Amino acid sequence: MPTRDHRSPGQRPAVTAGEGGAAVTNGVTRLLALRHGESEWNALGRWQGQADPPLTDAGMLQAVAAAEVLGTFDAVWASSLQRAANTAAIIAELLGVGPVQVEPGLMEQAFGPWQGLTIHEIEEGWPGYLAQHRRPEGAEQPEDAVARATAALRRIAAQHPGGEVLVVSHAGLIRTLRRALDGTDVRFTNLSGCWFDVHPDGGLTAGEVVHLIDPQAFGDTL
Repeated sequence: MPTRDHRSPGQRPAVTAGEGGAAVTNGVTRLLALRHGESEWNALGRWQGQADPPLTDAGMLQAVAAAEVLGTFDAVWASSLQRAANTAAIIAELLGVGPVQVEPGLMEQAFGPWQGLTIHEIEEGWPGYLAQHRRPEGAEQPEDAVARATAALRRIAAQHPGGEVLVVSHAGLIRTLRRALDGTDVRFTNLSGCWFDVHPDGGLTAGEVVHLIDPQAFGDTL
């Protein structure tokens, strides 16, 4: 589990000497993108996409537990879906950072006819699609999700150049973006995520995977 200060020396923005000896960052903005707490549909094992079920009581407790091991941030941003926005609000209040700023580009992927279905139901109707990272007709395609997520992170970074920002989003979007950037395929449980660096030229790179809570303490859900 991470300590209260989530930033080790190797993770902090590089510092160089500016004019008159003043310290300035190298302009890289670091964003910790986290999956929201457990929602009602997580608990039922249903794919959510851009449907908007609320957090469960367990999801709220997960957000509190995550805040207890996080350090400070320059700002907190969230998807406009309530499970992410409310997770962010709980964390921001406990960290004393806010208000939470909402970015629709951080919403989960739209899964079309899969929304509301269980994995078993998806496998029955679309055999092999999940393993191949394919999407059904009417769903948002991965490359489109990557494009809007990248644009959203760049917009956030432009408002906090050289800073560190907490971003509360969704497992599918974070997973798809990371897979596009470095080819790794990571399953994110509630209140886990990873770092993304936005460079001054707009380049985006994926960094360390972070698990803030023990999912077994609350029940590991879809």
